Amino acid sequence: MFKFGLPLAVLLASAAPVCAQTPPQVKPATKILHENLIVLDTHFDTPANQAVGGFDIRKRNNVADGSQVDYPRMVEGGVDGGFFAIFTPQGPNTKAGNDAARDQAIMRGVVIHEMVAKNSDVFALATTAEDAQAISKAGKRFVYISMENGQPVAGDLSLMQTFYDMGVRMMSPVHFANNDLADSATDPKGPIHGGLSASGKQFVTEANRLGILLDASHASDQVLDQMLDLSKAPIILSHSGVRAIYNHPRNVSDDLLRKLAAKGGVVQINAFSNYMKDITDNPARKAALVELTKTYGSPRDVAPEKREAYRKARQAIDAQYPPTRADMDDLMRHILHAAEVAGKDHIGISGDFDGGGGIAGFEDITYFPALTERLIAAGFSKEDLAKFWGGNALRVLKQADELKAK
Repeated sequence: MFKFGLPLAVLLASAAPVCAQTPPQVKPATKILHENLIVLDTHFDTPANQAVGGFDIRKRNNVADGSQVDYPRMVEGGVDGGFFAIFTPQGPNTKAGNDAARDQAIMRGVVIHEMVAKNSDVFALATTAEDAQAISKAGKRFVYISMENGQPVAGDLSLMQTFYDMGVRMMSPVHFANNDLADSATDPKGPIHGGLSASGKQFVTEANRLGILLDASHASDQVLDQMLDLSKAPIILSHSGVRAIYNHPRNVSDDLLRKLAAKGGVVQINAFSNYMKDITDNPARKAALVELTKTYGSPRDVAPEKREAYRKARQAIDAQYPPTRADMDDLMRHILHAAEVAGKDHIGISGDFDGGGGIAGFEDITYFPALTERLIAAGFSKEDLAKFWGGNALRVLKQADELKAK
């Protein structure tokens, strides 16, 4: 899978310097407030790490190894849970391609279920909005399941029921490239359907019938516009930015942001440098990261006995070619603009952690309390924070479920 011309392995390698700093200390009052909120992230790519042999989610792992989410850091960051993504890279839009995506998605779903089953003392599967509070009260972390990219069901929409039965409660139709359901915001070939295809429109209807929350992150403007018109339930953008702050097709325009809010939807602001500000291209750094990946593979795949050598090689690259990254000021600009345009009832957060996200000053989930402190300084009340950190996302999840009941 490619992003911005780079293999995903190289993108993960460049996501954060190996010598990332520890989170800043926050005021005791901030820590207490944060700990008393239901805090969730709507897009964890952590199952991709969980699928790698040797990864232990009970262990405190390292950003340098491509890991930003695990149980110890959830506790440290006051993170109660989130949506763990079944991500399938877009393959050929053929029967064979759709079948391969289906099979990969089923296996990734099994990985998530195994993670919960093997660690049932600290994790529990969540399928309704009410589960978040109940699981948190029981002293565990909740695990919702989402599907990023609809190709696994594109060849047969009846599979949406199969994945619903597996526990999937949020689905997006498309990822970086167009598929049989919808146009992507970033396919270099441009749109092929003019938004949703005929089966893409059926995808929306079926999601409403099942009670699946529709996610329009990665979709083109036309797709989002059409989904907002067609869906009887609110829509979420599980990890997106705002275009008025940085003009990128992955980000949402003010007009569509207003329409999203008017329909009751939510945008979860993304912490992914390339979608937040202009990033200076550094061909020498890019070439060095490509060679690093050729030598060691993806950060997720580096053999334990080679990890120290890998870290030193990464540190040398970072020292010679310092990365350009977005920072907390950039993240706050996106959040505050979304709050102004859509309102505080319609915003939330996703770091896109374990999927290339993470910015300077917001490296992994242990930095969440620092964001709470920034939001308090910006005038967010306790009620605003409760909505931002989970209330808004859980509301639209509940509304999708209530539509099914009707």
